[in-house]
Amino acid sequence: MKIFECFRIAVRGLANNKMRTALTMLGIIMGVAVVILVVAIGEGAKQRITDTVNSLGTNLLNISPGRNTIRVGSVVTRASTAAATPATAGTTAATSSASSSSSSSQTNHLTLDDGKVIAQNFTKTVEAVAPQIDSNVQIRLGSADASSEVIGTTLEYPYVKNIEVTSGRYFTQDEVDGSLKVCVAGVTIADHLLGDPNADLTGKVIQINHQNFTVLGMLAPKGSGSWGQDQDDVLLVPVTTAMRRVLNRRFLDNLLIRCTTPAMMPLAQEQISAFLRVRHRLPPPFPDNDDFRIRSQTDLMETQQSVTGTMTMLLSLVAVISLVVGGIGIMNIMLVSVTERTREIGIRKAIGATPRDILLQFLIEAAIISLLGGLIGIGAGVTGSILLSTLAGWSTIVNATAIFAAVVVSAGVGIFFGIYPASKAAALHPIDALRYE
Repeated sequence: MKIFECFRIAVRGLANNKMRTALTMLGIIMGVAVVILVVAIGEGAKQRITDTVNSLGTNLLNISPGRNTIRVGSVVTRASTAAATPATAGTTAATSSASSSSSSSQTNHLTLDDGKVIAQNFTKTVEAVAPQIDSNVQIRLGSADASSEVIGTTLEYPYVKNIEVTSGRYFTQDEVDGSLKVCVAGVTIADHLLGDPNADLTGKVIQINHQNFTVLGMLAPKGSGSWGQDQDDVLLVPVTTAMRRVLNRRFLDNLLIRCTTPAMMPLAQEQISAFLRVRHRLPPPFPDNDDFRIRSQTDLMETQQSVTGTMTMLLSLVAVISLVVGGIGIMNIMLVSVTERTREIGIRKAIGATPRDILLQFLIEAAIISLLGGLIGIGAGVTGSILLSTLAGWSTIVNATAIFAAVVVSAGVGIFFGIYPASKAAALHPIDALRYE
């Protein structure tokens, strides 16, 4: 038989068992659709992370409280040294030398003065410093209430974070110094309290943790962050107000540092690290005993993209496993088909069909099932990506490479798992096949 004739017979055989063919393709369809959907979500997440970092600038450093490791046995901890008296110094030293274990604890010693001194001392490498303290709070306007995030900061925050005030104004230095109850709201706050993200809260008095705050202005929409969080669900208040009146805290959650240029970031990081170690009276070794952590936007982007890539890979692996399961389903159905068509195979061999013709016919059947299932799966995956983007607001990017790989893999799965049934059919003896009932 010629290849065209083998193809015609294979199509006719599949058409005679439409339901079985459709059910056989189902595993391939689901596997390919999931692969394309997962890759689209992963690529969209990576692009969102990159866009977020680029919108903030690549010369941004984030100083946050760190988990320092206290090495007992080689270095006396700062708390023990400070508290030791001459009478207990020997006991402390003995205890330290007798132990070689280490422990870690979360510490937070970041203060407003830290940010002020950094801005004053490193003018060549540091352009602006914005302290930040944040927490979830309850907000209320009339009968509407919601949970939102409040961020206490200073006048430098809009410049460091690259945000704008679209209506009204930002708070002033006098309002920061006076710890006044004023705030600037994101558009999601208006949606929570008035049911309209385009509403203007400027001039209204809202309650933050049961305290009245005057809304000075509205922030420009920022959209979703790198992890999908709503960046517009936020209230900015003077940092002194947040620390003294709302959250009752002494220490900051972050110090945001905008360096003069991206090239100055390594030097700024080195200078700030050395400065904070001296200022906080930290003992060596470093960086184990640091009570802070400095990360750049590039580091955060690489970390987030690494996590996103790992999750995409794991989910893709699950989808590939489903493709393998679909391939096993193809092999099972093809074995059933060979058994059912044994007499047909015997007749074809009796009238001149070679084992190669029979092998080619069943391989074509398996390839058609997997390739057609792959094409349907591609359509389902692309459609799912579009629906997630339009209806759920997810950022998805359909990757052409993933589509090409899905087509190749789906066809390869059919051929690979169709080899054994086709070989079994080709190996049948014509006489035995004709006698089969």
